[in-house]
Amino acid sequence: MVSFYETVSISELFLSLPFFIVLYFLFFTIGKLEIAYFFRRKIIGDVKKQVIFPVVLWLIYAIYLFLNGHSPFRDLLSLFPFFLLFPVLAFSSVGTSEKINWFDFFVFASFLLPTTLVNVQPKGDLPFHGDSFDSIYRISIMLVAVFAFGIVRRIDDIGFYPEVSLKKLWTTVWVWLAFYAFVLTIGVSVDFIRFVGHQENTVELVQKISLVLLTGFLHTAVFEELFFRGLLQNMLARRIGQSRSFRIFFIVAFALLFPLALVVGYTLKGGMQWFPALVTLLIFAMAWFIENRNIAGMGVYTSLAITSTLFGLVHYHAGSIVYIGFACIAGWAYGYVYIKTKNVFYCALTHALVNASALIFGLSLVK
Repeated sequence: MVSFYETVSISELFLSLPFFIVLYFLFFTIGKLEIAYFFRRKIIGDVKKQVIFPVVLWLIYAIYLFLNGHSPFRDLLSLFPFFLLFPVLAFSSVGTSEKINWFDFFVFASFLLPTTLVNVQPKGDLPFHGDSFDSIYRISIMLVAVFAFGIVRRIDDIGFYPEVSLKKLWTTVWVWLAFYAFVLTIGVSVDFIRFVGHQENTVELVQKISLVLLTGFLHTAVFEELFFRGLLQNMLARRIGQSRSFRIFFIVAFALLFPLALVVGYTLKGGMQWFPALVTLLIFAMAWFIENRNIAGMGVYTSLAITSTLFGLVHYHAGSIVYIGFACIAGWAYGYVYIKTKNVFYCALTHALVNASALIFGLSLVK
């Protein structure tokens, strides 16, 4: 196996290092409430000041591309500044309100879908060649999302900041273990999961697991948890809570997502085509049971059911029926951690642990 250090030159590492430091400094600080309050005092009501942050992010991206021999104005790259400016300008153009409205969801979808579906290349990988740790494109999308929704739109409880709490860490760990015990029970019985053991020695295995956890946490888990839990689930819960009843949201969501789950299952090859629909039915049934007993605030578990199902169904690209069903259940696990911790980073840690579980336990997923 070729190591990371054999695929990346020293000069590239040093070139990417200052960009890495600046971006991850912002990554771990911009979501803190004291930072949000500071920015609001300085920029709210002044559109020119509000666009400075996304413009600076684009300049960082452009300079990095120039230093690596690429133009930021070529082909789809020219769209990137518009991606960064859109949510900030959208919220700047309307007055902010404590209540979540449908315009918020419009901005969310209009920002997330193009930035994830449009294949902008190069993404400004750090380092630029070889095995990249992350990309400036992805980090910038997250930073702008937190800035636009958390600072300009004034949604305080996104929870995008590092926090040390043994109680929240324990919630993260036991939810991960409970979820994977459930997955193992079903996965082994349907021959989706097989035990293959480990080929590496202990030191190599620990190093490999640590790297997979770190890169999975920062590159994939935090991104998905920010948008699915910190923003979508959070805003849905608040929007439903503003209404007089969760039932209309519940019924409409189920009427849309259950048929979609059936379509997803029966358009893929393999057995158990009914599995995504069954999981969707069980998730919504559990949410209905909890909502009717007022165990949490109204809409909290309806929003969890909606985002969990959506999270699983968007994994259609994996091409595995069982995998999609498990992804729906995983979405419930991550969303539950968010309900209990109100922190995206703990959800992302659960997510990273789940993604690394096959390596940790010596398993093979038969997709």
